[in-house]
Amino acid sequence: MFTSPAPGNPPAVRNDRVDPHQCRSGAPHGGPDGAWVSRGLFDAVLFDRDGTLVHDVPYNGDPGLVRPLPGARKALDRLRAAGLRLGVVTNQSGVARGRFSSADVARVNARVDELLGPFDTWQVCPHAEPAPGRAGCRCRKPAPGMVWDAARALGTEPGRCVLVGDIGADMTAAGAAGASGILVPTAQTRPEEVAAAPTVAGDLAGAVDLILRRHRSGTPNGSPFDSPGRTRARCVLVARPDSAGDVLVTGPAIRAVAAGAERVVLLCGPRGRAAAELLPGVDELVEWRLPWIDPEPGPVDRAEVDRLTARLAATGAEEAVLFTSFHQSALPLALVLRMAGVARISAISPDYPGSLLDVRHRVSPGIPEAERALSLAAAAGFALPSGDEPVLRLRADPDATFADGSLPDPGYVVLHPGSSVAARACPPELCAEIVNALTGAGHRVVVTGGPGERTLTARVAGRTGIDLGGQTTLTGLAAIIARAGCLVVGNTGPAHLAAALGVPVVSLFAPTVPFGQWGPYRVPTVRLGDAAADCRHSRATTCPVPGHPCLSDIAPHEVVEAVRLLGHSAAAAAGPGTSAAAAAGLGTTSGAARSGVLAGAREVRP
Repeated sequence: MFTSPAPGNPPAVRNDRVDPHQCRSGAPHGGPDGAWVSRGLFDAVLFDRDGTLVHDVPYNGDPGLVRPLPGARKALDRLRAAGLRLGVVTNQSGVARGRFSSADVARVNARVDELLGPFDTWQVCPHAEPAPGRAGCRCRKPAPGMVWDAARALGTEPGRCVLVGDIGADMTAAGAAGASGILVPTAQTRPEEVAAAPTVAGDLAGAVDLILRRHRSGTPNGSPFDSPGRTRARCVLVARPDSAGDVLVTGPAIRAVAAGAERVVLLCGPRGRAAAELLPGVDELVEWRLPWIDPEPGPVDRAEVDRLTARLAATGAEEAVLFTSFHQSALPLALVLRMAGVARISAISPDYPGSLLDVRHRVSPGIPEAERALSLAAAAGFALPSGDEPVLRLRADPDATFADGSLPDPGYVVLHPGSSVAARACPPELCAEIVNALTGAGHRVVVTGGPGERTLTARVAGRTGIDLGGQTTLTGLAAIIARAGCLVVGNTGPAHLAAALGVPVVSLFAPTVPFGQWGPYRVPTVRLGDAAADCRHSRATTCPVPGHPCLSDIAPHEVVEAVRLLGHSAAAAAGPGTSAAAAAGLGTTSGAARSGVLAGAREVRP
């Protein structure tokens, strides 16, 4: 199927390469009976034991000393009632240190089961922390091995798990496995661990509230589309007129709309056009620079708005779902769409919309952007069909190429030093040091950048990296990242491109926006940088602090260690007993499988 040409319409978007989850069928909303099928966002919740479920007694081998934290049993029973499976992942180095035996650990764990109800899996690491300079085991947190093993024991994958813990090592293990993490701080939790956590709850009951809210956020409830026999919407316009990363994280929500519509038109901006062309589920693109959204807006011109109104009317859309970031308003575009004759409009709006919106949706702050968009789609009556996980995806494009046509064998590390927002970019001199540290540790490093970043990438690649700066389109960059074992990048579009390809990410994340909201979604990730820096949550585009300390203080050896940790995740994905080296360096292929990227989508290659 091809987009028919129309005045002002961009070149046709092929719909014959959409991934099979988005193939149109006669069944409304993807279900055989026309009914929505959704099991929620999560299958399981994993917990740290000491300090999270029970009072922390150092090196406890005595079941008589087990005391549950207040409200723990009630909170766990709420999760059980929601159909979620429960597990525990706990470091118990006292075994290796001779403080107690494995049998003692088993008795303590049995007492926890007795007091808090049975858990569906227990994962215990008996190893001690490795000596400086020595590699540790795959299971001791912050390594992700126990998270992978727990997910496997529960018949799921880490992306459908949440890990609740009380220290930074719990959050690192969750992220490195590709699971969600919620920190419940105690008096022993360091302030920097709280700042770096993707999500923070005041207590266990609050963590359960967050989990259940997110779990249900993608399921329509009481919408006009959720009963059998309803017909599909004929044409729905979806809008995300932002940058490439914003468009990519909206992909799952757009697929949800596509599952319940005969035709989907995407309104995007010039900064997000290339990413929009990669999204499954889109039949037609309309590119337009909106002065109330674009970061470098021109004046609002009545004639231009009239042209936009006419162009949107020409799409024939009967309904619109307007996706925005938390700091943007959907109301100006809603007004234009009303003038274009669109009958039903849905959007997130904290402001009173009058008659501009038919579905005014509210969202709690801080949830991941992909889930925020999915919750709006659900409020409008659209959900992902059974079998389509809420991960980022790309269209398959086997014709993708890049300029020089040569790359090392798969498993190399990609470092992308640039960013469209200066405050989020790692200093070039530090990036060069990171390249040297990675190559010194035996990794092959490819440096990428846009057309205007050739000088930057040449400086960063130096003599040891492979410089591909300025040689690729976004599709070509996807081809490069698809073959990588890991991407080292700031908070910018390629991070979300890697998430869509299932490639692990070392995130050099400036804290100008919340990591839990904008970090790479459902892909193994290790966050680096000072999360408590003075620029925290400032939304600054230019660094407001001299010296850019949130990123400039990252030590190159920390990046090497993060890559090693993600190698553990690759080995865990391949199965117990598999080394990181055996998992193709950093596990590119297993990364695709665990994130739900289809084989066709991974055929983006040079």
